[in-house]
Amino acid sequence: MTSHSHRKLRAATVVCAAVVVAGPAPAAAWAATVGTAADAAVSVAPSPSPDPFAELTPDEIAERSVTATRAATSLRMAGRIVTDGQPLDIDFAVNDQDECTGRMTIKGGTAELRKTDRITYMKGDEAFWRASMTSQGMTEAQIDTTIELLKGRWLKIAPGQPGSSDLGGVCDLDDLLSDLGKDKGKEKPSGLTRGPDTEVDETPVATLVKQKDGGEKAGGETATVSVSQQGRPYLLKMVRTGGDRPGSITLSDYDKPVDVVVPPADETVDLSKLNRSGPA
Repeated sequence: MTSHSHRKLRAATVVCAAVVVAGPAPAAAWAATVGTAADAAVSVAPSPSPDPFAELTPDEIAERSVTATRAATSLRMAGRIVTDGQPLDIDFAVNDQDECTGRMTIKGGTAELRKTDRITYMKGDEAFWRASMTSQGMTEAQIDTTIELLKGRWLKIAPGQPGSSDLGGVCDLDDLLSDLGKDKGKEKPSGLTRGPDTEVDETPVATLVKQKDGGEKAGGETATVSVSQQGRPYLLKMVRTGGDRPGSITLSDYDKPVDVVVPPADETVDLSKLNRSGPA
């Protein structure tokens, strides 16, 4: 994982009255998975005949999948990842027009996120806001005041406002996939092996595996990516086991429209107004 990706992933759970830093970037954080691999929870299935990857090495399969995934106009990513020891559940649809819609859950709290026309909207339940603001060291009085202001409303964040770049980065498909396939500075995936063919959501896939520091059994990390054997060779699943960033992400709904509904104006609170509601 690059430091750029890790920063965005940490930003997923941090929101305070003065500065909002939120929005998971799981695709970015997991982009290098093609070069560092992961998948354990898929059902074994016979490969299609003929095998579309029969003449390709595992690294060549990965490279072809990287190219196809980068060319997608939209996709949906859903699953669970761990950041800073906390499990984070995400489900987002993003497109190449810098738009997205979806939700994330951490510490029992859930927040919805929407972005369109360069404006980001975020709506969390009380548990989400309380956990986020507590992590920022806010007092109970500050938290209660801010939660009351945000209750039932969407936080509206315009370009240039604090947190907008991290939060909006969730919806930048090009940015999310920018590191896809890179492995320790290399431009192409390398060092993968091919595992048994399996299925992901009833689609036959080739599995590509890579182990780091001897793999999970040796205290390292094992990763596997699942590449579609039908149609375009899109990435369909990425799973990591072992290491300090375990989890599983499923990619689907490639090239399908992403419908983002703008919240009504009377149900939004501008970030600038939130900033004035209490101290940083």
